[in-house]
Amino acid sequence: MKKLALVTGAAIAVGVFLVTVPTFRHFFDLGVYRGAVRFWLLDGEPLYEYRYQDSEYGFTYPPFAALVMSPLALTSWPVAIVTSVVVNTAATLTLLRWWLGRRAWWITSLLLLAMLMFEPARDTFSFGQVNLVLLLLVCADLRTLARGEAGVRALTGGGRWAGVGIGLAVAIKLTPAVFVLYLLVTRRWRAAAVASGTAAGATLLAAVLAPDASVAFWTDAVWDTSRVGRLAYVSNQSLRGVIARLELPAAWWAVLVLAVLTCWFVRVRRADAVTGFALTGALACLVSPVTWVHHLVWLLPALFLVRRPWPLWILLSSSVVWLWWADPSGPVAFAGANAYVWIALGLLLFLPVRRSPDDHPVDGWRSSARPSVTGHDIDSAVG
Repeated sequence: MKKLALVTGAAIAVGVFLVTVPTFRHFFDLGVYRGAVRFWLLDGEPLYEYRYQDSEYGFTYPPFAALVMSPLALTSWPVAIVTSVVVNTAATLTLLRWWLGRRAWWITSLLLLAMLMFEPARDTFSFGQVNLVLLLLVCADLRTLARGEAGVRALTGGGRWAGVGIGLAVAIKLTPAVFVLYLLVTRRWRAAAVASGTAAGATLLAAVLAPDASVAFWTDAVWDTSRVGRLAYVSNQSLRGVIARLELPAAWWAVLVLAVLTCWFVRVRRADAVTGFALTGALACLVSPVTWVHHLVWLLPALFLVRRPWPLWILLSSSVVWLWWADPSGPVAFAGANAYVWIALGLLLFLPVRRSPDDHPVDGWRSSARPSVTGHDIDSAVG
């Protein structure tokens, strides 16, 4: 009874938080996806000429992503919203199961509520974004790799299917390509080949089925940064966003990217697969030219390895960067408007590196010393 009351009270508190603190995104990105594939498939218009509600925003993903999302062209708007929420909820619950192992229903419920407060995750839900699904695909490969390494198959990179999830994620959205680089740097040759082959195969399939869209994307749209948004906008929590807000030359960004790549290279070469994937998620957020707040779900694997993640979790749930959305200038803004960048950088630099795959069980990865998120303390609190 106490546990039910705890979950109910937490659900009410989270509900109040969601309707008062953050800005609801009105499934904007889902509207872009659905509008673009309808414009393309039903109206017969060029995919990358679509603009959502007379804005500058259009479809920015590779043609394979449009093929995957093509069923949206046949759905009504309410059905598209329900589908997006259900898919993101299923992805979240699956990731929690993988990261934390099996938990009692009430612990799982509390963790799901915590995920709904976590700004990158809640923005993924309210934008109707695909980040959690892509993270799920990448982490599916992590499980395969970790199991392979536990069976002393590290040189080949784990099981025969390791890399398929990463390859599909890359074909849908280019950012996960950094995980292919991780596989290469850590000499997981087979997994790297499978990931590259899967991405290439999916891209080739899209080129066969949608040749005009493929030509338009790879020769024009992929290079047009104006389609994505302003680099200096406070939601861009990448190193490039920091440089843009400081109005420094782009060469500074190149120097910073080289520095974090070097740090990442040194650290992942000494890490097991779980830590390596977590560090690579932080790297992806830092080096991407555009890392909107909802892209920061790539920090979740690292947060679940931190011994006491709650201060970082609370900060990443606070929407603090938006205090400077109108004017991200000045020394205080330098700290606050880039707060999520500093968290990503801190995780890359200071996340404890584990060398052995035995330190991180496949089901419920954690620090070998103590789980970072556990129901034991909560259970004691509620009796």
